[in-house]
Amino acid sequence: MDNPQWIDAMAMDDVPADDVTGVVVAGRDIALYNSGGDIFATDNICTHGQARLCEGFLEGHEIECPLHQGRFDIRTGQPTCAPVTEAIRSYPVRIEAGRVFLALV
Repeated sequence: MDNPQWIDAMAMDDVPADDVTGVVVAGRDIALYNSGGDIFATDNICTHGQARLCEGFLEGHEIECPLHQGRFDIRTGQPTCAPVTEAIRSYPVRIEAGRVFLALV
């Protein structure tokens, strides 16, 4: 990822504090998280049950899937508890002029 293409996803103010929101960026369903003022991005679909993670519960750096309560680390996409075993993809985030940009590599 020498020269990633940064894509404007949304205004940082539109990502609710300590919560998650869903957005479509360049045709991809993305979950944007605001954890303590830091913004993270992952695919929005759980690898276990095909549920939308933006409908789940964010606690710290973990998102809980609303379907079977599996959890992922929003910083890395790695599963943190059963029944989830396969990671979700996470994306680099950059904040510029109050906007959230993603590198969808």
